[in-house]
Amino acid sequence: MSTVVLLFGYKTSTSSTLPSSEEAAAGGTGATTTTARAAAPSTPATSSAGSSTALPAAANGTFTGSTASTRWGPVQTRVTVASGRITAVDVVQYPDGNGKDREINADAIPQLVDETVQAQSADIDMVSGATVTSTGYLDSLQSALDQARAA
Repeated sequence: MSTVVLLFGYKTSTSSTLPSSEEAAAGGTGATTTTARAAAPSTPATSSAGSSTALPAAANGTFTGSTASTRWGPVQTRVTVASGRITAVDVVQYPDGNGKDREINADAIPQLVDETVQAQSADIDMVSGATVTSTGYLDSLQSALDQARAA
């Protein structure tokens, strides 16, 4: 009986889920992997979070994004714009309720801010290991940039 169960429980390579072409090229086995790319100067592309067109030169000032509620706590950004360029991003709220939150965000937030200033948009990569904070950051950042465009 156990031989029959083993035969029926065995999955051949044709009956299992095959890795995606990217995973296969990387030698993967169907497991999910996360990669981060280094920020490089480039022309901003359209962001899935919203419009990433250049900010109007008249949009000088400081714009506070909406507070993004995340699983680990609120995230809120404030963007400073001068002559239509993002000159600074302050993260005024972020999860810091425990040591792990503080450790993750001490690394992730400066990366997110640097990429934003370099890209001049919300079209940036998330930080691996800080997905929740990255998602909240991008939501709040897009809100602030939308305000700057409307100004």
